Amino acid sequence: MPVSELLTLTDVSACCAPIARAPIASDHAESLARSLKALADPARLRLVSMVAAHEDSEACVCDLTEPLGLSQPTVSHHLKVLVDAGFLTRSKRGIWAYYRLVPGSLDAVAGLLTTV
Repeated sequence: MPVSELLTLTDVSACCAPIARAPIASDHAESLARSLKALADPARLRLVSMVAAHEDSEACVCDLTEPLGLSQPTVSHHLKVLVDAGFLTRSKRGIWAYYRLVPGSLDAVAGLLTTV
């Protein structure tokens, strides 16, 4: 299914009650699973953390490669997955791409998993 046809994390969190309060619809479960799958990788979790903790909560791919210990193409792939899942935004400046955490994106996942 093309990315443009998928529900975004924001779509799922806006339409769905926390999964502990009401059964989740099949299509929403698939979309939420894709979002969680994007985070369910140690390198991607570290990237989210590194971007969020970086100065001005923004990081260049050039700042993330060495600390992560992965090649630039591999880091770029992981960042693309996180952008496509709605956790990061990307802006291009010259030859470098800069990434920023989407405000509320992690809260949206946490809100769907809460029991309150």
